[in-house]
Amino acid sequence: MKPSLQFRLSQHMALTPQLQQSIRLLQLSTLELNQEIEQMLEQNPFLEPEDDLPALDLAAAAEYERQRNDRNNTEETASTASESDAGSSDGEAAGIDNADLGTTERDDWENGTERDDFDGISEAPSRNNDSDDDFDPMSRNTAGVSLQDHLKQQLLGMRLGAEDMAAVEVLIESLNEDGYLADSLEEIADSLLPEDADEDTRDEVLSRLKCALGWLQHMEPVGVGAANLNECLVLQLRTQPQGRIRDVAIDICAHHLELLARRDTKKLMAATGASEGEVKQAQGVIVQLEPKPGRAFTRAEANIIIPDVIIQKSGRGWKVVLNPDVMPKLRINDLYAQALRASRSPRGTAASESHTALSSRLQEARWFVKNIQQRFDTILRVSQAIVDRQKNFFTHGEIAMKPLVLREIADELGLHESTISRVTTAKYMNTPFGTFELKYFFGSSLNTEAGGNASSTAVRALIKQLVTAEDAKKPLSDSQLASMLEEQGIQVARRTVAKYREALKIAPANLRKAL
Repeated sequence: MKPSLQFRLSQHMALTPQLQQSIRLLQLSTLELNQEIEQMLEQNPFLEPEDDLPALDLAAAAEYERQRNDRNNTEETASTASESDAGSSDGEAAGIDNADLGTTERDDWENGTERDDFDGISEAPSRNNDSDDDFDPMSRNTAGVSLQDHLKQQLLGMRLGAEDMAAVEVLIESLNEDGYLADSLEEIADSLLPEDADEDTRDEVLSRLKCALGWLQHMEPVGVGAANLNECLVLQLRTQPQGRIRDVAIDICAHHLELLARRDTKKLMAATGASEGEVKQAQGVIVQLEPKPGRAFTRAEANIIIPDVIIQKSGRGWKVVLNPDVMPKLRINDLYAQALRASRSPRGTAASESHTALSSRLQEARWFVKNIQQRFDTILRVSQAIVDRQKNFFTHGEIAMKPLVLREIADELGLHESTISRVTTAKYMNTPFGTFELKYFFGSSLNTEAGGNASSTAVRALIKQLVTAEDAKKPLSDSQLASMLEEQGIQVARRTVAKYREALKIAPANLRKAL
């Protein structure tokens, strides 16, 4: 083979370290960005937090606080009205229409069409009075008391021996956030004993745990310490006055929750031997129980989302501003930077190599600050472009959402679709209707009879409205919903309606039907 020399001209893209860092910072969430900043502050001596902060956008912060307070006041007013309605109609069978009771698992309680309505009447009426001695879990939670702490405070008031008190404390620590025992008593006993423990010792420990469980299940909130949903509901029912309705409700909760979830009145009547009226009254009692006794003690702070951008009213339009609470305050340490510039050493020496390494760290710090600023500039540009495309949403809500895809924003801003995808992931926008992820404003389009397009988000909102307004005795099927949408000029298949309904966590028609 004869050797030869050839020239080839080609192009390729090489990602510099600065560009790689910029891309990585862009896709981080606010929490991940803060962790990245803390790590960089520990590693790079030229980077420091900025103490003397410039004047922030106080108008943006004030607008964010005002919108959040307005929503909180609206929710409190709606909650008060819901509790008032529940108190004026104790035991009405219609209360079940707002909750899907599930089968035999705790999570099934959350499959109904209007979960919030069920939550609003979850507390027993006997506890909703004006006495100062009443148990108020929500007020305790605002003070930062956990379920375990609340139970331990009650335990201190019991006259138990040291061993019994220790056994109850073990069970308290075994509760999950819903108030259920995470493990069986046998598993808890095995975890307390060494592997070579004899059977008599194990039986003794198990017996003491069973006794401790009895003490635990007599504490507030009622239902705590149950092994499953059935037992939790039965524990709550046993604290109510004796009577035929209570007995029927206990029978249903203990053995027939699946029938109750399917709204199968005839089978419930046959299984319990109760009349139709008694079954409906028992259902009215069950719907007022709390399926998750520890719910009131769950730390709501863990679910709080801090928005990256805030929407403000600006004349006839809307303006996007960055949330000052998520803006990192960083700067280059001038003292170290000046000292580095002043120190010059001959090449080839150890001091010169050290100077080169420190210069590299200084450049790294400058890149980091610049890339963070670029990250927020890109988020602001993308957010403003989204707001310009979805103006109607900020006035009329999700039902006015327009179809929007990533390419439209990318073409408008001269960016790549992958960049828009990174920006809209785990970044949140505070709006008059709540806080949403930026991806929420993108949705596929559905054809209309007029030749236009409707957003899938708007269609889901319309389906939710139709289900909310339906007759509880004759709930709308997926086919009927598809027909009603077609009457409004929106062409959508039945299977698509079913998919949107499931995404909204709305139960099928047979589970929404009132008994």
